Amino acid sequence: MPYKQWYQRRVRESNLRMNINNAGGGQVKQLIAEAKSALENDDGRDFAAIMSINHQYSSSRWSINHLPIDPPFDQMLTEHFQCTNALLNGEFLTAFHHQCNIVQVFAKMFKTQKEDNWGLPMMYTIIKDMYSLALKADNVAVANGEMAGSKIDACADMLMTVFRVCASDSRTSLEFTKRWGLMTIINLLFKCYFKTNKLHLCKPLILAIESNVANRDIKDEYTISERVTFNYFVGMKYMFENEFKGAEKCLSFAFENCHKDCLNNKKKILTYLIPVKITLGFMPKAMILNKYNLVEFMDVIEAVKTGNIKLLNDTIEKNASFFIRAGIYLILEKLKVITLRNLFKKIYLISGSFQMDISRFQAALNWLGLEDVDADETECILANMINDGYIKGYLSEQHKKIVVSKVNAFPTLNTFL
Repeated sequence: MPYKQWYQRRVRESNLRMNINNAGGGQVKQLIAEAKSALENDDGRDFAAIMSINHQYSSSRWSINHLPIDPPFDQMLTEHFQCTNALLNGEFLTAFHHQCNIVQVFAKMFKTQKEDNWGLPMMYTIIKDMYSLALKADNVAVANGEMAGSKIDACADMLMTVFRVCASDSRTSLEFTKRWGLMTIINLLFKCYFKTNKLHLCKPLILAIESNVANRDIKDEYTISERVTFNYFVGMKYMFENEFKGAEKCLSFAFENCHKDCLNNKKKILTYLIPVKITLGFMPKAMILNKYNLVEFMDVIEAVKTGNIKLLNDTIEKNASFFIRAGIYLILEKLKVITLRNLFKKIYLISGSFQMDISRFQAALNWLGLEDVDADETECILANMINDGYIKGYLSEQHKKIVVSKVNAFPTLNTFL
């Protein structure tokens, strides 16, 4: 169901359930009373609930010019009502604009609150709502002829505003520091940057958690869900940069600590963890693949293990749409080198010699269906594998042989990748 229809149906159902007459002032008085109570008690959670686009009040139309609430909260609520009114009309660009205004007003207010972080729950709500609206607004903008990602970039800019406020609060005690909000902001920024393919902007965010002295003391104290999300994105970044050990560490943490009932999330993590594991020489068991319905990797694993380069090529081609959609097609292409390495290791073990004719390797490739591979190309493949550390040895041009080391001729993958 389209979002607009879903939202309008939700409004009708909510209005029937609440039996509210919006022409009267009862609902307005109730909302103002709740807002005042939350602010007087520095109750960020209650005020955050009111500011949510999913709150019961967001299903009603508002026409309010002035609210008897202290600034800047009156402005935030006014913008919120304009945002929800726009949502009811299906005007996602307008709704996103007002939500950005809310975040901007909040950031200015939050910055002035020294040694206090009661507004963090409010921040979590408004920035998450801003991101969800950015996705909707971006779709509308693209339909209107704008560049894809423009609203997501605008969302990231606003997120950086609150990031700076929280990151600069380094001298406040742990109990009251705003730095507790950093990981939530960073995770949303990760989502923005991955959407717009600006992964280079992730590095300063990672350093803000991993290397900043002021934040190292709390990085393991964030909620487990925040840490799972953080490690998931950091792991993906490492994978795309060919830092497979770092990727394996982060993605394994995310998978092992993701809630057992979140099967879709665990499957998403495994989609990236599996090729990383294979690259490092660890082959996932069929039981895992079946449990999370990732059977597309079955033949990939079999091909890499047995050195069957033809099976690997056929499998990648057969499941290309799945691998491209997951963003791992190029990673799987890199498995071809490991598959050839395993094939050549088999030839070495069968030969029982440290000196082998290059023609043996060419014959194996031709037998596996790569009939267009000639002696020169085979020699080139071997030379590259020696250069990259997959094989210890050298080529003898004169005798058309490969001479491999008598000690650990085929190093374990995780020792050099």
